[in-house]
Amino acid sequence: MATMESLISLVNRIQRACTILGDYGGDSGGAVAASLPTLWESLPSVAVVGGQSSGKSSVLESIVGRDFLPRGSGKFSIYVFLYFVDFSLKSDWMLRNLKEIIENVNVFVVSPLLSPTFFVLDSVLDRDKAAFGIATAQDRTRNNRVCRVSSQAKGEIHRFRYVICYADYNVHLPVVNCISSCAAMVRKEIQDETDKITGKSKQISPVPIHLSIYSPNVVNLTLIDLPGLTKVAVEGQPESIVKDIENMVRLYVEKPNCIILAITPANQDIATSDAIKLAREVDPAGERTFGVLTKLDLMDKGTNAQDVLEGRAYPLQHPWVGIVNRSQADINKNVDMIAARQREREFFSTSPDYGHLAGRMGSEYLAKLLSKHLESVIKTRIPGITSLINRSIDDLESELDHLGRPVAIDAGAQLYTILELCRAFDRVFKEHLDGGRPGGDRIYGVFDYQLPTALRKLPFDRHLSLQNVRKVVSEADGYQPHLIAPEQGYRRLIDGALNYFRGPAEASVDAVHSILKEIVRRSIGETQELKRFPTLQAEIASAAYDALERFREDSKKTTLRLVEMESSYLTADFFRKLPLEAEKGGDPTVSNVDRYAEGHFRRIGSNVSSYVGMVSQTLRNSIPKAVVHCQVKEAKRSLLDHFYTQVGKKEGKQLAALVDEDPALMERRQKCARRLELYKNARDEIDSVSWAA
Repeated sequence: MATMESLISLVNRIQRACTILGDYGGDSGGAVAASLPTLWESLPSVAVVGGQSSGKSSVLESIVGRDFLPRGSGKFSIYVFLYFVDFSLKSDWMLRNLKEIIENVNVFVVSPLLSPTFFVLDSVLDRDKAAFGIATAQDRTRNNRVCRVSSQAKGEIHRFRYVICYADYNVHLPVVNCISSCAAMVRKEIQDETDKITGKSKQISPVPIHLSIYSPNVVNLTLIDLPGLTKVAVEGQPESIVKDIENMVRLYVEKPNCIILAITPANQDIATSDAIKLAREVDPAGERTFGVLTKLDLMDKGTNAQDVLEGRAYPLQHPWVGIVNRSQADINKNVDMIAARQREREFFSTSPDYGHLAGRMGSEYLAKLLSKHLESVIKTRIPGITSLINRSIDDLESELDHLGRPVAIDAGAQLYTILELCRAFDRVFKEHLDGGRPGGDRIYGVFDYQLPTALRKLPFDRHLSLQNVRKVVSEADGYQPHLIAPEQGYRRLIDGALNYFRGPAEASVDAVHSILKEIVRRSIGETQELKRFPTLQAEIASAAYDALERFREDSKKTTLRLVEMESSYLTADFFRKLPLEAEKGGDPTVSNVDRYAEGHFRRIGSNVSSYVGMVSQTLRNSIPKAVVHCQVKEAKRSLLDHFYTQVGKKEGKQLAALVDEDPALMERRQKCARRLELYKNARDEIDSVSWAA
């Protein structure tokens, strides 16, 4: 059966992996990762919310039992912290599992860290370190003794963050002094990392810091310390800081899986509490909100907070918990947290106002209450989390398949990749032409509609009008009258008419050329493998357009030759089959003057029109054949042949430039790979827990 320790530890490990692998909710991944699935937001967590100086940091330290947060006069939390606190690690448990803990450190730190990670080990004795590959080394800059993973045990030291031992590992120093010095080092590390990201301008950052504490003195719990809500910007902060902090806090607490720990000072009217106000907005039913009342010992004499603690002033689904923190004077005097806890217990047990509530007051009770509730929430959420993980793994693997693998740096491999990408484009291009994708049908439309329409609109009526026929025929023979039929007139009329066919022929070539260019453009866009390489896309497009231009010139020459061929040699049989005038009842004795009558010219125009109609039908059939042969078939056969020849002559750097990926896609692949790693790690973590009833 999954125990409380294993359940909460499971979520802790997944949350830690989430942050290190770039998923901590909100806009953690930037624009590129905005569409990636997020596991963080489905994980239950406890967010600590309160106004500045409400005692948030003191509550956290009381739960942990250590004084480790940066503080001081005039200072307040301005950075998001995550605390992972593991349950009851007694010394023998630690010794048995220390290697595993260090292995986990290695797993997380080998990947580039997106946020600092601290591992604080409690109750590890100096005499036991050597067996587990841990060596102590003097850190002269801090005058402390710091434990680091040895290079013999775990490889390069610089890959690891500090592993700080709070324990009595130095027999020459009192335990209290050792703890105090290590706590000071943790505070300084946190403050240094905060300043590194935000500078010293008291601004905020959404990138969390992880602090893992392994101790036998704490319950198993995960807490998120959010920046304190404020009403005004202090010196050094932008005017937008008030809204910025509220937006950041709201980003966490509005998630349905977030448990809200609302901190309110007892010496403040509950109606004016920033934490309660925000909690009411995002959790109006109070189902996710735990109310914590601090500074009970600082209330005016004669007043108490019984109405609040007993749920009458502001009822919640969960009981209110009162806390007595260390005063600033206690903090300045380094009063031990154990003594502070004892003083807190004595306050409630001896207080006439709160004695009847002492069993459910104090930081220790709060930690156990939160831990128990967190366990219940996790049990409820695990099936949905598992389903989300499996679904997201499938989606991410599918996307990575589309994005493709990174390109090798070897020139031969790069050339092979380029040729494979060209073939992929060529397949898509041919699918458009052959009917697997839209586009080829438009070429048929040119031949079936555009060309016939253009032929019908040719100005033959004007060319073969009675006036023009008389003019051409009369001028053809000069001063000599024609004897039988005006053959020169016929030829001139036919040549003039056939010349009109050049326009539709050229237009058909240009129309198919435009369609082929559009198909090239669409094919490049639809070739998934090419999306990664904008430079190669441009080169392929340029090479394809150049090839299509050559095909167009060849096609235009061919189609115009077809028109010229019709003019070069007329079909004599067509005219031989025309009936003679005598056979139609004409009088052969009619004088030649009658041959210049209107009816004679009309008959000539009609004969020429019939011949031109026959030629038009011939060209309507032959022009598409020429266009398809010279442009479409050539594009299918040799569109990139010239490009292949040029690529084969390129050297390593030139090839590398062609497969220089789009930076956005490279970032997307990296984000997807890291997110996939996260989900697989989470799946393995869940599988490692026993779910037996």
